[in-house]
Amino acid sequence: MQDLQLIHHFPLLDPALLHQSTQKAIAEIVSGGESENTRNSYKSAMKYWAAWYKLRYGQTLSLPLPVPVILQFIVDHALRSTANGDSVGLPAELDLFLVKNGYKAKAGHFSINTILHRLSVLSKAHKMTAAHPNPCQDPRVHELIDKTRKLYAKKGMYSLKRPAITKEPLSQILDTCDDSLKGIRDKALILFAWVSGGRRRSEVANAHFSQLIYKPGSSDYLYLLLHSKTNQTGTVSENVYKPVTGIAAQALRDWINMSELQSGYIFRQINKSGVIGEKLTPTSINNIIKARCKLAGLDEAFTAHSLRSGFVTEAGKQNVPIAETMLLTGHKNINTLISYYREANILESKAANLFENSNN
Repeated sequence: MQDLQLIHHFPLLDPALLHQSTQKAIAEIVSGGESENTRNSYKSAMKYWAAWYKLRYGQTLSLPLPVPVILQFIVDHALRSTANGDSVGLPAELDLFLVKNGYKAKAGHFSINTILHRLSVLSKAHKMTAAHPNPCQDPRVHELIDKTRKLYAKKGMYSLKRPAITKEPLSQILDTCDDSLKGIRDKALILFAWVSGGRRRSEVANAHFSQLIYKPGSSDYLYLLLHSKTNQTGTVSENVYKPVTGIAAQALRDWINMSELQSGYIFRQINKSGVIGEKLTPTSINNIIKARCKLAGLDEAFTAHSLRSGFVTEAGKQNVPIAETMLLTGHKNINTLISYYREANILESKAANLFENSNN
């Protein structure tokens, strides 16, 4: 072992502890493995936790938090019934401050999904910083959340799915895309996302020429989706090949020819002067979809995710085998797809038309 003598020009580490630089490196690796949307949602949640804690307790947020703080957070943000009507625990003055300074979108209670997301992010923060004990795992917190869920359900406060862009509204959206540079880009982007299996907006934003395969003698493309929510490690399998065919392939060719792009990210920003710039962000893609839906006179509740849910719903309406649909969408949980299939077919079921059928 004499050959392994070290020259101590750097600090020796304690094998029982994580060095501060190592903790930072781990955080960078974990952050780099998350999607941009996920990272932004984590940052927003922790920013809110820090602001709320400072206002409520007059202290800087420090982990681990005690259980009473978590219970207070739930009480402050959950809608509850009182003798004087519905109420929340957060003082109105603090609520207004949080809204005015951009920490909250609007005054009042959180939805049950927002409460759960805030708790989930805080729980992950405790895990990543090895802050023990994790108060979010406390039975008292679980019990209060369970009661809050039931209260919200009793009040009819459900989290409804966003409307789906099936074939019919998709056609209406495409009709808004003219022959301008933006129109050609938007048409290609929308069809690429829908036809290839209902791509997530982050996947569309990261679509790269190096992963686009055009086979000579064919008018279609194959796209290699090497990184996605369900394939974080970039594992190559038959599931990574996504078809871009028919009208979607033609729209993509039109965009490539018009933009004269041959490398880098496929879908780019276009400024007011018509100059093509950097890659689109997931947020800008969502804005494009919402703007096109507005032009088409469609429900303003449509979002970029409506392309994904619309693809699955349309597959259900056309009785595409679930396995084939999952191969394109990348879903790993079959129950998610089944819910869309059932929603698509419920009006066509025999059970839904017993009265009419009995009169025939």
